[in-house]
Amino acid sequence: MTGRLIGIGMLVFIGISSMFLFMCAFVLWLLTVPFDKRLVILHYFSSLWASLYLWIMPAWSVSIEGREHIKKKTYVVVSNHQSLLDILVVFRIFFPFKWVSKVEIFRIPFIGWNMTLNRYIKLVRGDKESIRQMLQECNKTLAKGSSVFMFPEGTRSDTGELRLFKPGAFMLAKENNVPILPIVINGTRDALPKKSLKFHGNHKIRVKILEELPCESFASLTDEETAAMVRSMIAEQLIGM
Repeated sequence: MTGRLIGIGMLVFIGISSMFLFMCAFVLWLLTVPFDKRLVILHYFSSLWASLYLWIMPAWSVSIEGREHIKKKTYVVVSNHQSLLDILVVFRIFFPFKWVSKVEIFRIPFIGWNMTLNRYIKLVRGDKESIRQMLQECNKTLAKGSSVFMFPEGTRSDTGELRLFKPGAFMLAKENNVPILPIVINGTRDALPKKSLKFHGNHKIRVKILEELPCESFASLTDEETAAMVRSMIAEQLIGM
């Protein structure tokens, strides 16, 4: 019962605070969009917005390792996907990129509107035309110098077991000749399981940024082989976390 009440309280706080924070984001967008073409400043504000919800929940201890592996480059960033909480946790890295996210999230008042302001990339899951448009938008985004962040599992795992990686992200990296930046997330599934909005107690959440994979390391591989290689790297790190 207590967990449910805390969860409801958190949702109410997110709803109320999002109204104010979206207004701040909109004003910031108006002021910076003329000179910040990649919307880096707005993304950093969005990172602060997301981090707020982790900072007010001291039961969720978030540690981030490997920030030194992020260079001033354009990446295709990939990560495993355990929970909705992954999105907030990744924002804690404070690294500019464009999310690829299912279209339903863009419809959430204030939070989704801010995603549209940031020019994050929409995807209708299972729709071939939407997938084609998403890949096209990713190509344009990478060409402009912005990194793209994707969950190659496609959706969160019900069991916690790492699902197979879809090849789309790895195809983008090869086509655009950009390195892949793998990220490992662990602990979010226990903190906020799939289909649950209850508070589940104290949890340690760990994020590990691995070394980038330069284009040469996967140039001779198929997209499926690259996907399997990166999945194996992330799975190996998950075992040790």
